[in-house]
Amino acid sequence: MFSVEPYAPLDTAKQIAPDVWIFDGPVIGFQYCGVKLPFPTRMTVIRLANGKLFVHSPIRLTDALKTEVDALGEVAYLIAPNTIHYAGVPDWQKAYPHATAYCAPGVIKRAKSVGISVAFDAELADTPEPEWAGEIEQVLVRGSYLNEAVFFHKASNTLILTDLIENFEAAKIHNPIWRFMVELFGTMDPHGSTPRDMRLTFAGYKDGVRKAVETMIGWNPDYVVLAHGRCYDTNCEAELKRAFSWVLK
Repeated sequence: MFSVEPYAPLDTAKQIAPDVWIFDGPVIGFQYCGVKLPFPTRMTVIRLANGKLFVHSPIRLTDALKTEVDALGEVAYLIAPNTIHYAGVPDWQKAYPHATAYCAPGVIKRAKSVGISVAFDAELADTPEPEWAGEIEQVLVRGSYLNEAVFFHKASNTLILTDLIENFEAAKIHNPIWRFMVELFGTMDPHGSTPRDMRLTFAGYKDGVRKAVETMIGWNPDYVVLAHGRCYDTNCEAELKRAFSWVLK
């Protein structure tokens, strides 16, 4: 697989705001047109006012990671935010059998099609679940292949994206072929964006995507978490407008 550096240290809580942490995981191989492409992984944990934890896009679970997460609170909600990010959920369900698992529409069908057995308690929609309403806003971005639930933690002004923006850093990519492909996809920092191939899934859905993006911009985030690549901690509104310019035109 192409050589890519993960965001070390791994399986370690990195606080980005009060009650909000990111955890970086290993580089995984994503099957694409017969080739495994390398993606560094990242999950986000939010501690709600009642002390319960909202775990977004759970990464590979290790003993070290579990220890770090358990120190923050009770794992209560497991979130599979889109039709690509769900494979880590079953191991977390085994470790936290009382947690409630939520998924974006289409995840169950997608998992079944690739032979992954996973069950969820509910599908996400445009309105927050009662369990986190008032603390976390959400909007659903719908497409033909990809549906992604986007979240906004109000107290910290933190926006959480998964694959709608990818922002790989060239210095972490040691293979010129993969570096070229990332440039081709339009996802190289500082010009990270929605991968060009992924935009095809939103053909015919652009009005809905545009409204969702306008909602994100209207939240005026101070920090934007990305599952792949460098996150945004400055000029977030401008970064969102730039990265989503393909749909805001």
